[in-house]
Amino acid sequence: MVQKVLTKKENLIDELLTIFKEVQLAPLVRAYDKWLKKNPQATDSQVAQAMVLDALSHLDEEEPYWTFVAARIYLTQVYNELAVTRNCTNDEVYNDFYKHLSRLSDKGLYDVRLLQAYTKKEIIALSEIIEPERDTLFTYIGLKTLMDRYVAKDYDKTPAELPQERWLIIAMTLMQNESINRLEKVKESYWAMSNLYMTVATPTLSNAGKPHGQLSSCFIDTVDDSLQGIYDSNTDVATLSKYGGGIGIYMGKVRSRGSSIRGFKGASSGVMPWIKQLNNTAVSVDQLGQRQGAIAVYLDVWHKDIMPFLDLKLNNGDERMRAHDIFTGVSLPDIFMEKVQAREEWTLFDPHEVRTVMGYSLEDSYDEMKGKGSFRDNYQACVADERLTREVVPAIDIMKRIMRSQLETGVPYMFYRDEVNRKNTNKHEGMIYSSNLCTEIFQNMSATTFESITIEDDIIVTRRKPGDFVVCNLSSINLGKAVPAGVLNRLIEVQVRMLDNVIDLNMIPVPQAERTNARYRGIGLGTFGWHHLLALKAIRWESDEAVEFADELYEEIAYLTIKASMNLSREKGPYPLFKGSDFHNGEYFASRGYLSKKWCELRFDVSMNGMRNGYLMAVAPNSSTSILAGSTASIDPIFQKSYSEEKKDYKIPVTVPDLNQDTTWYYKSAYFIDQHWTLKQNAARQRHIDQGISLNLYVQNTIKAKELLDLHLDAWASGLKTTYYVRSTSIELIECESCSS
Repeated sequence: MVQKVLTKKENLIDELLTIFKEVQLAPLVRAYDKWLKKNPQATDSQVAQAMVLDALSHLDEEEPYWTFVAARIYLTQVYNELAVTRNCTNDEVYNDFYKHLSRLSDKGLYDVRLLQAYTKKEIIALSEIIEPERDTLFTYIGLKTLMDRYVAKDYDKTPAELPQERWLIIAMTLMQNESINRLEKVKESYWAMSNLYMTVATPTLSNAGKPHGQLSSCFIDTVDDSLQGIYDSNTDVATLSKYGGGIGIYMGKVRSRGSSIRGFKGASSGVMPWIKQLNNTAVSVDQLGQRQGAIAVYLDVWHKDIMPFLDLKLNNGDERMRAHDIFTGVSLPDIFMEKVQAREEWTLFDPHEVRTVMGYSLEDSYDEMKGKGSFRDNYQACVADERLTREVVPAIDIMKRIMRSQLETGVPYMFYRDEVNRKNTNKHEGMIYSSNLCTEIFQNMSATTFESITIEDDIIVTRRKPGDFVVCNLSSINLGKAVPAGVLNRLIEVQVRMLDNVIDLNMIPVPQAERTNARYRGIGLGTFGWHHLLALKAIRWESDEAVEFADELYEEIAYLTIKASMNLSREKGPYPLFKGSDFHNGEYFASRGYLSKKWCELRFDVSMNGMRNGYLMAVAPNSSTSILAGSTASIDPIFQKSYSEEKKDYKIPVTVPDLNQDTTWYYKSAYFIDQHWTLKQNAARQRHIDQGISLNLYVQNTIKAKELLDLHLDAWASGLKTTYYVRSTSIELIECESCSS
């Protein structure tokens, strides 16, 4: 019955939407007369679910529009349920936004500060901008993702909020402290999100306007080489994980196994027991019961504990030396990759002994130029100094251990530290030792150190000297919608403002993280939908055209992002550490070859007006929010044209976006794409992104070691800063939810 009705016209989706509007699902309802007679006790919800399942059963690569059929049925169910709680008809569920806001605030589901920040007159005026028809932009999986995971829920866990209300609440939250044309800024934010031109990061999407939770995505800590520092760091990590943050941790300063403690040789147990402790924290602090904590630990490739570290997630061997819930990353200097390439030996050291004997910390330097610089000079001085104990191994053997782990577990991530620090906009204020949980954030880091504990007026007072504890605030452009619509200029202007406001609104429960956030005002404007956009533009992934398009598009995004931050600086003032930065002295523009007239003019404007944000762009994985927005994830190629999205309680068929007889030829599976073309694209893209890219490598489980090695050497030689997972066809990997934006 359903299929007969839907195939009357060529433009099936338009016909479908007309049917829904005019006859309110009557054809589909009639098709279920027989089903209802067999199930006389069925509830409205059960009827709707049966209809959804029937619609999805027709979904395939030939008829992808069925996802919109299912979405409209589900949307009607949502409207029905909320119409009951709001004592109105389906057509009236979006009426009286002020009453809705007041009711949920009284129940403790919304933060009462929204009612304090906006007058009743302002809220009523803002309710007029709600566009209910934009609910029809969602695919079924997108709408279900939003309703299941992000809208405000009542205490019985049923939805208490509609999709357009979620967008407006986020917009009101992020713009509440604006002093000039505030309502217009709320409208612009609502426009950007409700049209699915962009998404905010998962914590902002989940928590904005609600009384609990914070708005930032990820955090990066540097662990001090002391017992107090290690335990303090673990407490900070647990605190942030509790509120939904993903954590990156640099352990490279912690002494290795067998190192001395207070002069007693061989006393240290190294980094492994502390990583095991972090593993337990990740499991036990489960982010308000929603999911386990997520922690990535990074270690330098010259650290004496690197070999057992690389085996942390393997499924065989000594379980006492495993930490299966931790993600690992390796910090790699240029000289190591050179020695891998040349099949030379590599020397491992204890960082504590290096500090004690050499008078410097090896990790505190980097090569300022490709092929020469401070790190290799210091490293070679350590190699030459016979006072230092060491282990000498072929560099290729370490790389083999890295690749073995990657093919079995997907990690470690690769962090090319010299390139990261050469491109660090704020190198005048510090170093970058590692990245975050998803390898796209690079900001200055330093350890928080213990000072003293005293008793003052019967209160125990602990003093710690704060280090730079990195905070990343994310949102992403939906390239598949925003670029064809021609709205990048308008979109990025509001998007940067939204991100900047997160910094001031967020209440981070770790003081040194809040301090770092205020010092650098770092943001991470990213993108998703790259493969979607290529398909729409009929550009093959494996082509010079795709590489050139990546170069041109991301240069435009970089220009607009820098300009937006500069305009904010003119309005609100620059970030506190702007003076002396590469933005301030112009090196940022020179090092990237920005020599055209418009870039030279922007460079001058930046020098005169400053920058509001010390870090600007980062491309996150966007796995869940790209599904919500109906596009493809990050800068990744697709897995398959049709697949099933599986969670604990459902399995939903999905097709790639805008799949038709024209686009189908440009959707090639990641596992059949020559990954060297992906690296070429990202080398072009990386030039314009001041931070990083969550770049996955997709390989068949039959890949030869030499082929994988060639990919890593190509990535490093191309000037990439990191690579994320190695996704083999033989393993399943957990997506980073915190960084999805």
